[in-house]
Amino acid sequence: MAKKLEAEKELKAKLQSEETVTVKQRENIESEADSISIEEIKSSSMITPSGDFDWDADDKGFGNYSQSDREKFEKMYSGTFNSINKGEIIPGVVVLINNKDVVLNIGFKSDGLVSISEFRDTPNLQIGDTVDVFVESQEDANGQLILSRKRAKTQRSWETINAALDNDTIITGYVKSRTKGGLIVDIMGVEAFLPGSQIDIKPIRDYDVYVGKTMEFKVVKINHEFKNVVVSHRVLIEDDLETQKTEIVAKLEKGQVLEGSVKNITDFGIFIDLGGVDGLLHITDISWGRIDHPREVLSLDQKINVVVLDFDDEKKRIALGLKQLTPHPWETLDTTIKVGSKVKGKIVTVADYGAFLEISSGVEGLIHVSEMSWSQNLRNPQEFMKIGDEIEAQVLTIDRTDRKMSLGIKQMTPDPWKNIAERYPIGSRHKAIVKNMTNFGVFVEIEEGIDGLIHISDLSWSKKVNHPNEFTKIGETLDVVVLELDEANRKLSLGHKQLEENPWDTFETIFTLDSIHDGTLLKVTDKGAIVALPYGVEGFVPTKHMVKEDGKSLKAEEASSFKIIEFNKDSKRIVVSHARIWEEAKMEERKEEYNQKKTEAKATANAVKKVKESVEKSTLGDLSVLAQLKEKMEGAEDKAKNSKKEESKAE
Repeated sequence: MAKKLEAEKELKAKLQSEETVTVKQRENIESEADSISIEEIKSSSMITPSGDFDWDADDKGFGNYSQSDREKFEKMYSGTFNSINKGEIIPGVVVLINNKDVVLNIGFKSDGLVSISEFRDTPNLQIGDTVDVFVESQEDANGQLILSRKRAKTQRSWETINAALDNDTIITGYVKSRTKGGLIVDIMGVEAFLPGSQIDIKPIRDYDVYVGKTMEFKVVKINHEFKNVVVSHRVLIEDDLETQKTEIVAKLEKGQVLEGSVKNITDFGIFIDLGGVDGLLHITDISWGRIDHPREVLSLDQKINVVVLDFDDEKKRIALGLKQLTPHPWETLDTTIKVGSKVKGKIVTVADYGAFLEISSGVEGLIHVSEMSWSQNLRNPQEFMKIGDEIEAQVLTIDRTDRKMSLGIKQMTPDPWKNIAERYPIGSRHKAIVKNMTNFGVFVEIEEGIDGLIHISDLSWSKKVNHPNEFTKIGETLDVVVLELDEANRKLSLGHKQLEENPWDTFETIFTLDSIHDGTLLKVTDKGAIVALPYGVEGFVPTKHMVKEDGKSLKAEEASSFKIIEFNKDSKRIVVSHARIWEEAKMEERKEEYNQKKTEAKATANAVKKVKESVEKSTLGDLSVLAQLKEKMEGAEDKAKNSKKEESKAE
């Protein structure tokens, strides 16, 4: 091979130094050669061979070579050339390097050229070096063999990358730059993407520190259509950690104290790095006292000692504790604290049923809403306190075994119900503030801790109240009178209407049965309507009693006259009628008409009787006259009877 390279170098040098034939001369020679046949050349005097020249030497087998020599030399000659195909990757030997190209000998009939720019990664390239090249074309327009080292290198890289994915092997790459969401890695000339989540098992805050480093990776995904490669460095770390985890978990014991560093902080707890394996320190196991967020106690990268609470061999989960390294606060609670003791603390939680007071870290007591005020009307605890308030309370119960304590703050003030009968005797009048309403009455507060109920029936003498909000509103001040007092059960019955005399005693003399009064319809319902009567009294008119004389019914806000048809003082009920007024008037007219007709009929009957009595004294001539008169009178009498029957039917 070395001799062949030297011969080629000498040949090229000779060709470069002895170019004596011009292009025009060569063209003339070639043109003449094309126009003359071999036979003409043989017989022509243009060529005069020196010595005895055998024109048929080629047919005879190269002159004097024997058959064995001929086969030998043919074999040697055929071995100096390689059979190459387009798209094939083959090795080549550098035979010449200039400013533009690198000449490579690949054992073909001609040498190939590769651009010098494809050898930037090998600045120490020398003649005689062997490199792999890709055959782009066996012969271009100029008859030149075209090779590419870049394509050969890329194809070899893809083969290596695909093999790494198929065989799950590790490859090495160079981190070129940072991009959105990760890093760009050069793997033997192929650019691959390293996502930020696949750099390390811990969160990476600064990607730039990895740029320029050579690292090991595993290929996790290849998109052959778009030539995209995704690699991971994290899986290598996880594989190592998995082995470490198995070893560490195998040595774990409950109650074991380990040193670790804060790896990540979440709302529900902290992940602690125990040197190859992570454990979870839940927020409830950080402190005996209440905390809103783990950041209040610990910070990232902080080194702490933790105790192993529990672990799972299969899932490699480890539960850790921090507060368990210190005694429970209830065990060190002051022994002088007992029922009746006064304690100070800070409100840490407020719920619908009460609030929790933290006396010391990890020691809390419940203040039930019923123990916040002497008032029997339970209210929202947030009306009394809020988180962060520092207050004083009294211990009502304490159980050191179960670590429970109930507290009260109303006990810090005197009980207002003590000797209440002296301050609020029955019949005494007071002012109260409306605190709450229900369907059956109004709860009012006379003083702090003293509540009373005004029943809905004790709000007004005259007005019918369907709901207390029709009469008053929360926050309003009402004058009240004490009706009943039950000190043992802390119940106080109050009244508002009792401040005035019962007006229904007077109404009884005004709104007598069948009396007629003016009124106005206030509200119309399916069963009737509410009527506003004089003196602020309301009555009820049924639907059938709302009919007017013209057949139409009264409408809302229409004024008219009404007759009292029912009055009940005890139930404060007045029923009125408008239809009854005109119906009775018509009935009276019919009665008068009936009486008049009755009188006329009676007079006619008397006249007939007199005629009958005088018939016997009359002559026959008079009888005919009397007969005619009798018929008229009897007809009038029959007519009167029929009229009476019709009136009776009508009634």
